[in-house]
Amino acid sequence: MAVSHHELCFGCGSANLFGLQIELEARGGRVAGRFFVKQDHQGPAGSAHGGVIAAALEEAMSLAVLAAGSEGRTSEFHLDLHGAAPLGTFVQLEARIDRREGDELWASAVAAAADGDPRLAEARARYVDVRDRR
Repeated sequence: MAVSHHELCFGCGSANLFGLQIELEARGGRVAGRFFVKQDHQGPAGSAHGGVIAAALEEAMSLAVLAAGSEGRTSEFHLDLHGAAPLGTFVQLEARIDRREGDELWASAVAAAADGDPRLAEARARYVDVRDRR
C-alpha cells in the first residue's frame, strides 16, 4: 500500500516537481521505497546534497509514523552520512518505528544506493503524536 502525506508534499508529493517525489509503500510494519537523485538535488559536484538525504530519511520516518496510525511531528533528528549518492541514480529508503511511549514515537531509517552499495546514511528521530493536540 502506497503512503503519502499529500500531492504537494516536498518529500512524497508526486505533484511537487521541485520535491523529492519519494515513492514509499507500507510493508509489514515498515515503509520502503525509493527516490531519484535529480540535478536539482546536487550538493558536492555530482552528488546529492546531504540535506536532501536528510530530508528523504525524515520523510520516510514520518510516513512510517503515519502508516502506524499516528500523526507525528519531528522533535529530534540525528543523521549519520556514510557515502555519496550520485546524481542520476535511485536511492533506496527503509524506515520503521522502533518504539512508542505515550504520545512519543522513536523511528529509524536507512538510505542505500539502489545498485547494492553499502549504506549511504542512517537516521534516528523522535516524533510527538499531535492528533489530540489540535
